[in-house]
Amino acid sequence: MPSPLFLPTARQTNVLLTLGFLSVGYAMYLRYLVIEQSTVGLACQAGLDTWLCMTRTVVTALFQHWFFGTVAIVAAALNLLRPNLALFAIGLVSAGFGIVLYNVGLSSLAVALLIFSFARRAPAAA
Repeated sequence: MPSPLFLPTARQTNVLLTLGFLSVGYAMYLRYLVIEQSTVGLACQAGLDTWLCMTRTVVTALFQHWFFGTVAIVAAALNLLRPNLALFAIGLVSAGFGIVLYNVGLSSLAVALLIFSFARRAPAAA
């Protein structure tokens, strides 16, 4: 008898939905209220030393180096090879960040790979 397809339970699906919505929501907050706000940018360039300016600097450096898209595609590819809920969650969160924070190409490919992973067989329980 073949093993069942990779399919999260209802509780796991609720956790994944929550993680996905939180990551996209926080990424939207960062993009529209921290990164793209000219007043915040001017204040940070003038030398304001707050957690907001530090977060802005770190997130800007990460998306300029395609960090979110790269993490999403690596996690999604590993999840496609061997489906795992933790890899799926990492891929989902980083793809959510990547799609909102300018890494759309790799992040959208990662989302497609995550969808394909539902057609894979679940690993056999040891």
